[in-house]
Amino acid sequence: MPTLSWIIERLLVKPTEGSLTDVVITADWRCNGTQDQYSGTCYGSCSFAPPSGEFTPYPDLTQEQVLNWCYENGVDKTAIEANVTQQINDQINPPVIAPPLPWLPVVVAEPVVIADAPVV
Repeated sequence: MPTLSWIIERLLVKPTEGSLTDVVITADWRCNGTQDQYSGTCYGSCSFAPPSGEFTPYPDLTQEQVLNWCYENGVDKTAIEANVTQQINDQINPPVIAPPLPWLPVVVAEPVVIADAPVV
């Protein structure tokens, strides 16, 4: 089972929006997944309407809070995590492979002797 993590990579803000300052209007997010040596990722941006009601000052924002805004504004967490998991599963068990062409002869490399002298 992959280990999944979400991060906010960047926030775009309007310096002023009415009487508010540093209002977040867009968040760039990323979902990363790893399992052993395999990895997958999905990223995107989510835009927000100007706040109405409760407002959190920019210095007080948390990554968890902004991620929740993303989920509430159309970022489908379940679908994205399924996509990242599928990327990893496809690396582990590729759904499509490219075997050698059956009409071409198989070339077997002959071993090469580097030195005949004994190593002292």
